[in-house]
Amino acid sequence: MCGIIGYVGPRQSQSILLAGLARLEYRGYDSAGVAVIDADGGLGMRKRAGKLAVLRDDLVEHPLSDGTTGIGHTRWATHGGPTDSNAHPHLADDDKLAVIHNGIIENFSELKAELVSDGYTFLSQTDTEVAAVLIGREYRRTGDLVAAFRAVVSRLEGAYTLLAMHQDHPGLVVGARRNSPLVIGLGDGENFLGSDVAAFVEHTRHALAIGQDEIVAITPSGVEVTDFAGAPVEVEPFEVTWDASAAEKGGWSSFMAKEVSEEPDAVSNTLRGRLHDGAVVIPELEGLDDLFRDVSRVIVIACGTAAYAGQVGKYALEQWTRVPVDVELAHEFRYRDPVLGPDTLVVSISQSGETMDTLMAVKYARERGAKTLSICNTQGATIPRESDAVVYTHAGPEVAVASTKAFVAQITALYLFGLHVARLRGSLSPVEIADHVVELEAVPGKIAQILEREQPRIEQFAHWMADTRSVLFLGRHVGFPIAMEGALKLKELAYIHAEGFAAGELKHGPIALIEAGQPVFVIVPSPRGSGELHRKVISSIEEISARGARVIAIAEEGDAAVLPQADEVLRIPLAGPLFEPLLAVVPLHIFAMGLATAKGLDVDQPRNLAKSVTVE
Repeated sequence: MCGIIGYVGPRQSQSILLAGLARLEYRGYDSAGVAVIDADGGLGMRKRAGKLAVLRDDLVEHPLSDGTTGIGHTRWATHGGPTDSNAHPHLADDDKLAVIHNGIIENFSELKAELVSDGYTFLSQTDTEVAAVLIGREYRRTGDLVAAFRAVVSRLEGAYTLLAMHQDHPGLVVGARRNSPLVIGLGDGENFLGSDVAAFVEHTRHALAIGQDEIVAITPSGVEVTDFAGAPVEVEPFEVTWDASAAEKGGWSSFMAKEVSEEPDAVSNTLRGRLHDGAVVIPELEGLDDLFRDVSRVIVIACGTAAYAGQVGKYALEQWTRVPVDVELAHEFRYRDPVLGPDTLVVSISQSGETMDTLMAVKYARERGAKTLSICNTQGATIPRESDAVVYTHAGPEVAVASTKAFVAQITALYLFGLHVARLRGSLSPVEIADHVVELEAVPGKIAQILEREQPRIEQFAHWMADTRSVLFLGRHVGFPIAMEGALKLKELAYIHAEGFAAGELKHGPIALIEAGQPVFVIVPSPRGSGELHRKVISSIEEISARGARVIAIAEEGDAAVLPQADEVLRIPLAGPLFEPLLAVVPLHIFAMGLATAKGLDVDQPRNLAKSVTVE
């Protein structure tokens, strides 16, 4: 969840650290701190609970002597509350060593007891301070920071990224990772470490991905990566495909407003380079035909919004490939002892590629012989590197905690993969695939039409509904996961009760919730795709309208059947049944953002939430 940055080089580090932490704010945090080795070789540190602005103000009031080596951190409280003393960095070895940490050290209690028995005292309630004291104790024995670091990390259990520096070694920052993200930024006479590339993309787009249980030491002149045993390892270079401006608001009122406006581009960029003369060609999957051709079952694993993207993808994958597809929450998957084998394909979906529940589920699947594919938006992330294959979404950085453009990009990537497998298996003809490609190519323009035509009206009635305490969402077929996505966005952003239901479930209980004035969004399927489904959803609208519900229908242009009963109709362009979800979700994203804005809430950083959940 937290943000980490490390820097060594010729420039004064403090401004680099603070700017990097600002670009990492989207990850969620409740305190922040920096440590710097100054020009005289002394180590200075400032840390404060609260937003980054609190730390900035403290640094103005109590300046640090600047230097060219530093580490910075934004913390989301796990062990110990969000206080100044629990904030990172933590110091050890008579305040000459500074350590920052993401994740959870599961055996910290035993380690702390060992240190207490040796006479050490602690200033915080964190597991991180235990690691710092351990490294400090080991350093006093060896005088070698890298060796001391290596000796300690091999004793730690759980998920962690650790960075450390010592005033005896200016120009050196050491890092390690286990089940938590860490990447290297390569500069000219300077190098960086970050929990993701946003930390340093302003300075370099050249990056290296660190693998599981690896240690990195950066100096201004080089990078050395070893495993926990000290053996050198090869690291995978990659180029960041976006620049720092892509992670800035650029005049928008919020990052979410900017990202909703980028939904057409997110789909376009995911399609780019993968559609050729009516065929789907995914370069990342070249040479892997045998991996997918003979699968007899697909399991999609994801959490939150990504799981709803998987639910939408399930309909297309099954229809196009004729392979059964299950969608499971990643945090439940490995605890139920699922039946897996070499003919099972496990498809993981994660915007960050670091979602801990999903990562552990992928590892579990591989250990049991299943094939694995990752749908991911983040280059160099852990989940793609732990998978047999990956399809990147290329949606660009998504800073707002609540996912919007990543959601439509994930569905697009799943559709591309489904058409790819359908070609391999011969379950669709080239003509059928070409027809679906035409539909996909038209999606970005149709989303743009919705944003242009409907956004002002949606924002207006969201403002009128600012005092609403509960909203329900109904859908059938591919509209059902879109209803759940709409409800999730409202819970995340507006902090009100919201639920998404399969419309057919109304009579089985949920209709008891309908009372006069109850707002209900209904995702109406096209009458052109399935007349029966359309008629059933219209019947559901009639039922809830008769009980006094306020119905907001999302329906295609020209669908007159919704008019007699719906209080509001939001129109989407005509599209094939499986492509409607990519359009129908856009008004729901706009509405949730608009309602939260009308309530005066922070749509980019909702309370209690972080962008990337990197602990289980």
